[in-house]
Amino acid sequence: MKTNPLGGKRVVVMGLGRFGGGQDSAIFAVKSGANVLVTDLAKPEELSRTLKQLEELSIEYRLGEHRMEDFTTADVIIVNPAVPPGNKFLVAAKQAGVLLTSQVELFFQLCPAPIVGITGSNGKSTTASLIYHLLAAGEGQKQTISYHKAWLSGNIGNRPFLGTLEQIQPRDVVVLELSSFQLEQLARIGAAPYASVITNLTPNHLDRHGTFEAYCAAKEFIFSNQKQAAQNLCLSVFNAEDPITRGWYEKYRTQAGRKSVLFHPDDVPADILKVFTLIGRANRANLSAALKVAEHFGVAAQRQIAAVAGFQSLPDRLQLAAEINRIRWYNDSKATTPVSTIAALTGIEEPKILIAGGYDKHIPFDELGKVIVRRVKAVVLIGQTAEKIQKAIQDAGSGNVIIRRADSMPQAVKICRQLAVPGDVVLMSPACASWDMFENYQQRAHIFTESVLNG
Repeated sequence: MKTNPLGGKRVVVMGLGRFGGGQDSAIFAVKSGANVLVTDLAKPEELSRTLKQLEELSIEYRLGEHRMEDFTTADVIIVNPAVPPGNKFLVAAKQAGVLLTSQVELFFQLCPAPIVGITGSNGKSTTASLIYHLLAAGEGQKQTISYHKAWLSGNIGNRPFLGTLEQIQPRDVVVLELSSFQLEQLARIGAAPYASVITNLTPNHLDRHGTFEAYCAAKEFIFSNQKQAAQNLCLSVFNAEDPITRGWYEKYRTQAGRKSVLFHPDDVPADILKVFTLIGRANRANLSAALKVAEHFGVAAQRQIAAVAGFQSLPDRLQLAAEINRIRWYNDSKATTPVSTIAALTGIEEPKILIAGGYDKHIPFDELGKVIVRRVKAVVLIGQTAEKIQKAIQDAGSGNVIIRRADSMPQAVKICRQLAVPGDVVLMSPACASWDMFENYQQRAHIFTESVLNG
């Protein structure tokens, strides 16, 4: 690991959060020999689970508020990705000469191994996991681009960035899922992965970015800041079916020091496709993207087949929760955008009852409404966006779709149980984030599954 910049410094971790990012940063700062203050607007009881895991460490806390003097007197501030760059405390700290950094910036500055980064609006976690499984299958063989061990981390589940740094060796390879927020942070230091993949682009996080154009600009940082690594061309992987990413391919493909490739769901070789168990065209696209990376690193064809054959659907992503009385219940809680839910609806042929709705990220639901009219027999709507989704369905003509409202997930499951008949699929695929009713999408998934099994 390269020289740690935090030793002996007064470090403020801004935003402990509930997903492990702030916790990872705080632990890393303490182990680096820093004097650490964690500050978060959430109250202690809201962060109790995370705080319990930090109770043995020497950390000062400022919870339920932020104080300006904490920011302007710090040496370094590690900023949670959820905090907007224009936050008044960060602006004041920057004016006071304080170094602003983040978990992802520290990782890129200190990681000794090449990084494969995956971003996009949908399919990031599945694609990142597929790439990791393919590269892990290549361990121990002679690769085109040599590596000893593959690692998976980033914006995917509870996998800490910084906590693994001491174990990563220069001849390893690290696979990271990266959000638009994290890419904005990386742009501050002009950093990007050695190999970059974008799955697709659809409107997302407009509550933060303001416009789709600004959101796309943040995503493009994963390519615009790429640099050639040693003797190897950096790799840029674009979606052939997405007009924006296809345009980026044309923009970057002639640049020296870069290998640019396109992926397409119909490009997957037949021998690999026949052992692939995930359903839907979107998952074939994810696989195609992952195979481009595996081919670049030189993973042998037979090892690719074995890796794909053993790959299972990720938790909370079109995961079969139960089959009861010939009714299948699917947990797709990680579908936090309309496009994710559309992919799920088009990937299942049986009659469907959909549970949708949640936190409002100001994304349009027009196309989702049209797909619901064509492919769903009933929909149960929950959360902040229930009214917006219902209007989108009605604007699309409604058809014969039964529309119901529920105040909670258990109530939504109860309504679905009343509407479903043998042969139906009940799909909880919200098309929205979870933060209006749940701590996170994992809690939403847990309550859904619990309601299904205990009903």
